[in-house]
Amino acid sequence: MSARLYAAPAPAPCGAWLILAHGAGAGHDSTFMVSYAGALSARGITTVTFNFPYTQRGRRLPDAAATLEACWRATIAAVRERAGAAARIVAGGKSMGGRIASQVAADDVTAANLAGLVFLGYPLHPPGGAERRRTAHWAQVRLPALFVQGSRDTFGSPDELRANLSTFGGTATVIVVEGGDHSFKVTRAAGRPQDSVHADIQDAIANWIGALAPRSTSSGLSPRR
Repeated sequence: MSARLYAAPAPAPCGAWLILAHGAGAGHDSTFMVSYAGALSARGITTVTFNFPYTQRGRRLPDAAATLEACWRATIAAVRERAGAAARIVAGGKSMGGRIASQVAADDVTAANLAGLVFLGYPLHPPGGAERRRTAHWAQVRLPALFVQGSRDTFGSPDELRANLSTFGGTATVIVVEGGDHSFKVTRAAGRPQDSVHADIQDAIANWIGALAPRSTSSGLSPRR
């Protein structure tokens, strides 16, 4: 696997690091991943992106869940070693990358290294398959989480997401991108430039991370709601 560090030129007072994983269809060199990582580092959040093994090998079919999770755990461990014991580390990603981050965060040992989670279009279910919800592990996730969801997301609307949050073990904040699809692309009817939409999302992510409570060196876990 390969990883890339986007060091914040002027780190935010919180000193946070963000690990962002890519979605199923594109690696960490995609325009979306590069632009978000660069924008967040410019806002003071040192950001790390990485490729899952299947992407690194040039394959289109994602690895088995166990392999994806092992890759996430290895990345978190590497960032923790680089960032130091006191650093506030947030994990998340685009679509599948964020979902797998939530799965590893359901394990207390992994979660002890994390201060929160950021989901950029959480894939609540496959398009057209609302009954196939990807929430079985949510009760074991005890970290604060930020969900950024487009109002036109076919993988789960904001209303569907909110209807399932009662099963989430941590505190959850939902930001709705009005008119946005799974990648936050808005229609002309939204009346907003696309660059402005992304900038507002990036501001919200940086502000949310900055407001997180400092990491506890004893457990790293946030209390349940």
